[in-house]
Amino acid sequence: MVEVSQGIARISGLSEEALVAWGSQLGAMLVPPVVIVLRGDLGAGKSTLARAIARGAGVTGAIPSPTYNLLFRYEPRPGLAVVHVDLYRLEREDEVWELGWAELGGPGEIVMIEWGERAEQLLPIPRWEIRLEEGSEPTSRNLEIRPVGDPSPLTLPEAP
Repeated sequence: MVEVSQGIARISGLSEEALVAWGSQLGAMLVPPVVIVLRGDLGAGKSTLARAIARGAGVTGAIPSPTYNLLFRYEPRPGLAVVHVDLYRLEREDEVWELGWAELGGPGEIVMIEWGERAEQLLPIPRWEIRLEEGSEPTSRNLEIRPVGDPSPLTLPEAP
């Protein structure tokens, strides 16, 4: 169940399977352009959720983590690009410019950014942020979804 209070949505107790199903549904519902920053500790499920969103948006084939490449771009159909960015390995915030940072979030793009805190001052506004945290069980996840700035409305699927 999605609970919304003061513009912040919360979903509790998602198993990995439910997280993947929810992310896939979200990806299918996204209307670009949209920027989503995925936050959470190492192992919280950011890459799992990013892959599920990409699948829902139509990406087929392998979707590796961009930890070493920093950025992967997929074009599941004409007019749509899914961009998955992982800033974990950045040493300096200004290194994002080498990734084509200024062009991210253009028309037809779904952009997902992991480890946004590595370039906090340069994150695009408006955007959506999804924080993943361990739930009551070590294998469950809680999500908090919040807008930053005034992003386009986001329709959230119900939790499976």
